[in-house]
Amino acid sequence: MKKRDFLKTSAILTMGAMITPLVGCEDNTPKQEPKTTEEAPKKTMVFELPELGYAFDALEPHIDARTMEIHHDKHHAGYTKKFNKALEGSDWAGKPLEEILAGLQDNEADLGLRNNGGGYYNHSLFWKVIGPNKGGEPTGELAAAITQTFGSFENFSTEFKDAAKTRFGSGWAWLVKDANGKLAVADTANQDNPLMSGIVGQTGTPILGLDVWEHAYYLNYQNRRGDYINAFFNLINWEEVAKNLAAI
Repeated sequence: MKKRDFLKTSAILTMGAMITPLVGCEDNTPKQEPKTTEEAPKKTMVFELPELGYAFDALEPHIDARTMEIHHDKHHAGYTKKFNKALEGSDWAGKPLEEILAGLQDNEADLGLRNNGGGYYNHSLFWKVIGPNKGGEPTGELAAAITQTFGSFENFSTEFKDAAKTRFGSGWAWLVKDANGKLAVADTANQDNPLMSGIVGQTGTPILGLDVWEHAYYLNYQNRRGDYINAFFNLINWEEVAKNLAAI
């Protein structure tokens, strides 16, 4: 073998000897992610301001456009924002709205959730149970249930209007289905509602609600709450109320 070929062969063998241990020592064991004991942060269900579903002026002359704009874009939007803020980091974060309201108590700790969660829920229902070209009287199973409970639609409307008129200060009038499956009229103060079983007297699931806070009617009706209540009956979406009843 020539000297040049000998040196070339020796170099190749030397490099192979150096590489072989490295290849043999390679660790093919799958790597595991490091474990952590930290708990995942609680996720807050973000409640969003619902759309009206109709124009601000669609309920005129019964409710004026400016009142609807302020009521929805200012008042309801404010309750929505504050409700989400109150939920952050609380034990109620991520829970369904109805469960939150039903679990609240009449104490200082729950006051923010009570006022703003109630305001969020109440208005979300309110926009749906009114609408343009509505009013009249209910039909079908809802009409039968009202007649069975109150004797007639006229008796129901009188009782409901009285509850709305006599609610002192700010609050709501309701038609609810109670735990016994019966319809009942109720009224609550401020932003309370009949879902709040730990707070209110008459409990149940609301199927119809009327806002009697002054911001709901004062621009057009001033202190004439009775006129506003009568006008409300020209706006009730009885089809939506019937759906609410059927869903319980």
